[in-house]
This record gives sequence, structure tokens and C-alpha cells, in this order.
Amino acid sequence: MSFDELGLRVELLKAVKSRGYNTPTPIQARVIPAILHDQDIFARAQTGTGKTDAFALPMVDMLSQKIGKMRHPRALVLAPTRELALQVGDSIKAYARWVSIRCTVVYGGVNISPQIDRVRRGIDILVATPGRLLDLASHKGLNLAHIEFLVFDEADRMLDLGFSGEISRILDLVPIERRTMLFSATYTQEIRDLAKIMLKEPEYIEVTPSNTAAESIVQKVHLVDRPNKRDLLIHLITQGRWTQILVFVRTKHGANKLAEKLVEKGISAAALHGNKSQSVRTRTLKEFKKGEIRTLVATDVAARGLDISNLPHVVNYDMPGVPEDYVHRIGRTGRAGVSGIAISLVSPDEKAHLKAIETLLKQKIPTEEISGYTMGGIVPDFVLLRPNNLSSEKKADKSIKELVKKRKTKSQQTKPSAEKTAVKPRTGRKNEKPGGKKVRARTHFQQSSKRGGPRAKR
Repeated sequence: MSFDELGLRVELLKAVKSRGYNTPTPIQARVIPAILHDQDIFARAQTGTGKTDAFALPMVDMLSQKIGKMRHPRALVLAPTRELALQVGDSIKAYARWVSIRCTVVYGGVNISPQIDRVRRGIDILVATPGRLLDLASHKGLNLAHIEFLVFDEADRMLDLGFSGEISRILDLVPIERRTMLFSATYTQEIRDLAKIMLKEPEYIEVTPSNTAAESIVQKVHLVDRPNKRDLLIHLITQGRWTQILVFVRTKHGANKLAEKLVEKGISAAALHGNKSQSVRTRTLKEFKKGEIRTLVATDVAARGLDISNLPHVVNYDMPGVPEDYVHRIGRTGRAGVSGIAISLVSPDEKAHLKAIETLLKQKIPTEEISGYTMGGIVPDFVLLRPNNLSSEKKADKSIKELVKKRKTKSQQTKPSAEKTAVKPRTGRKNEKPGGKKVRARTHFQQSSKRGGPRAKR
């Protein structure tokens, strides 16, 4: 099937070809005709399957059929994060400009005034994060009474981030008669309940099995002690001559620290997480996509919504606590059929997370040893002794082992014991007068009270 068979306007077909697309993806082949036939959509799709264009193309097509002078938006697309909102906005604008449709993106973390001005000048399609959308509506600078298309992108992620209350308020602001499209990577009970409320006789579309990784992604596991993770990552990047790497960590502090250590080793890197300002996050992503930053160290705020063409490597530096997040993380590579590599650095305390992921995927992820770095790997000759490694201790010279043992024993002996470090009770001798009589020391509270000063606050 080609795009020519989907019933889109000639201008949009030219726009598609200008972006280098020749054949629609499976989800596009099913969603586009359904929307053009006025169907509500309930779709489950893996990341990187082209779902943004699946709703952007028919929505732009139908809105362009009756362009008027209306100032208020006729289509609303909701996204859970700023990054995803910007990505979706860019995709819609790429098609909208061919048919004179106006689109803008609004999100939190930046000054609201320019966004209010832009909305008041008139738009056709509004892409927004839920919180900022309600901020605009409360300023009375936004009227949602004319919405014809309502799209929820990454709906499950919105619920994960606690936007259920905002979604209910938004539904009260839009017309009952509308076309609604709900896209989700998972079919949780919450998502099903939301679909029942929002959708009217929807077309159910599922193009890939749930919780599976794309076949174009090569998955590997390195079993490594936690203290050795950073050295192993540096080794993989430098020895493999990796050019572009997205590294996932669990915490914001961990992202900052790892990025700093990589820079110290001469590897250009930057951290991306929720504590960064929107301008910094936008600039960092732009530099990463252009190749000016080699390594992007991110928390799960970037697990969905990042669309980086031909990203070759994704690394799970910290394993995700939720198995489904693993699929979303590695889905940043291997997109649009292009192959990619996803590597997980698994420490002993993270093996339970790995097992949960393999249970979800219904497959065993291959384990690969890296000499000198991973657990069970061959210790290189330049390492004289690696404690707790059987092969290393067997190969090491007896004098080296005795030296390490003596130093360890000496270190333990020099540690202050509990008896030595215990605080001794005061004898009160400093307050004794000649003859053995004790004088009670005046407390700060007593001194302040006698002087008439304020009581000391505890």
C-alpha cells in the first residue's frame, strides 16, 4: 500500500514525499482511513511506529477542507511532557504549512504571556501539556468550545504522571460532539475506563503485541558490579567509538554526576531531567540531535517523546523499576526499521528487575561478558589482584595476596572502637570550688531570663 491509496489531499501527499516517506507504517495504514471516515480511535501502538503522523495527516486534511476566519482552535492534541508536545507540534506543522493550517505548541516552565498572545492571534491546532492548557483557559485567553478533534497522545503516560484530574477538567471544556482519538502504549484498566468515558463506538486498532521490543533492536545485558558501571560505560563508548548515546539513569542527581564524570574523561555529555529549565532542555536536545553532544544522560522524563533519527545506542545505566519502562526506553533506538543496540548494565541488586523485564518480554536477553569489567569475565593481566574474583585470586601471586590481607587487617585495627569514640560524661570539675563544693553552671536559659531577655528557643 502507498500513501496515494489512503485518500489524502494532493498537497499532503507532496508533503509526505518531501519528508522521504513512501509507504505508510501499519498503524498509519489503519488509522488514517478510519479518521477520514469520522471514526473515534482507540489505538495501542509501540513507540517509533509512526502514530503521530497517523493522526496528524488526516486531521490536517479534514480541517483544511473548511478553512475560515475562526480565531479559536478546532483541534486539540494533549501530550504528557514538554518534549513530546514539541515533537508532535513539529510533525503537525510540517504538514499544516502545505495547506495553510495554523498550529502552535504550549507547555509549562516558560512565560505564559507569549503563549496567550499567540493563541489570541488565532490558531487551528493547539498542542499542549494538560497543566499549561488549563492555565491558558483560566486566563480566558483560550476558548475550547469549538474543538472538533481531541487527541490524547501517550494517554497511559498522562495517567502515570497524575493528570487524571486535569483530563476530567479538560473534558468539561470541550464539546460533547467531537472526534476523539486515544493513543496508548499499554491497555491498563485505567486506560480502558478513560476510553469508555471519552470515545463513541471507537475503532480498536492494535498493530503490535503489547510490551514487546522492536525486532530491529539488538538487546544485550552486561552483569557488572555497581562501582564498575561507570568504567564499563566509558570503555564501551571509547573502544566502540560510539558517536551518539542515550543513557538512562534513575535519579536527577545521578544524571548530573554521570554527565560530569563523562566530560572529565573527554566524552562530551549533558544531563536531561525535570529540574532543568525548559530553555536548557530544548537547547540540550537540539545539540544532541545535531551531534554536538555525544552522550545524553536522562531520567525517565525522556523515556517517551524523544524522536531522534537513527539513534544507534541506548544504555540502561540504572535498570527501570517498572518493566514496561524498559520497552519505552529502548524504543528510542531501532525506530522506523533502522537497527539499533540497547545495552543494560545490571548489578547484582538489579537482577530482580532484569527477571521481571524478561518475564514481560517472554524472552531471555543475551548476556555478554567484557574482559576486565563484567562479573565472571576474564581479568586482564595488568590487574594484579581483583578481590572476590575467584579466577583473579587463583592467578595472583602469593606475596600480593598477603600484602592486601595485611593492609586490610591494619585498616580494621586503626578504626576507632566504639569504646574509644563514646562520649564520656562530664565530671563537672570545672565548676567545683576549693573544698569540693560544686557550683551549678548557669544555663543560657537562666542567664537570658535573669537579664530579662527572650527565652531561648529550642
